[in-house]
Amino acid sequence: MSGPATNPLTYNGYVTAVGTMAVIASPATDPNLTALMPQMLNYAELRIQRDLDLLPLQTDNSTYSLTAGNNVLSLSVNDFVTVQNIAVLSGTQRTTLTPVTKEYLQAVFDDTSFTAAPQYFAPYGGDAATGGDTSLNFLVGPAPDQSYQLLITGTTRAPSLFKYANTVLAPTATTFISAFLPDLLLMASMVFISAYQRNFSASADDPNMAINYEKTYQTLLKGAMGEELRKRFRASAWSSEAPSPAATSVRA
Repeated sequence: MSGPATNPLTYNGYVTAVGTMAVIASPATDPNLTALMPQMLNYAELRIQRDLDLLPLQTDNSTYSLTAGNNVLSLSVNDFVTVQNIAVLSGTQRTTLTPVTKEYLQAVFDDTSFTAAPQYFAPYGGDAATGGDTSLNFLVGPAPDQSYQLLITGTTRAPSLFKYANTVLAPTATTFISAFLPDLLLMASMVFISAYQRNFSASADDPNMAINYEKTYQTLLKGAMGEELRKRFRASAWSSEAPSPAATSVRA
């Protein structure tokens, strides 16, 4: 497998780059920067993942199943951020459930004594015991008449670059974001570190520092978003091509 055609950031490389841009003399040993590093990466990586619907973070999971008579499906919050599809597997047949509102399911399929092959699903909320820290619940309708294996497709969180901190992989290992979106990762990090350096308001030493990094991040984000849409064939005319300023007539 070939490597990325970029200049990827390892954890050590990220620390050095941020420290250099923030004018910190010894970033690898600076105690304040070290203490901020986990949350700086949280800010940058989570922001990128929320701003961009990254195709590599789409995954599927076939370990879940429905049980007869139970119309609630509980998913671990660690498995998915967003659920896109739920399909019932029966041998080689796959039946994709239709997403609807919970109000529809509660009105039409509230009687769980009526059971059949499920056709619909709706997000329902988190588990009450932990305030949603453990499970994300979905309703299905009708209530299943037997056990059904499921294939669930959705998005997950990318592993953080911080997992390589203080390990032998710190100078070599990368993540998808640090390898393919290192420019966005750095700019988002610099917005965060501007707060640490007190350059976040008109009363600060340099009120334009955070603003300029934010503008640069937004410029880079626009290009990256276009790429993500092209990956999914959701660019202009539902194609994977970048919009052409010269082509104006409708293609036959």
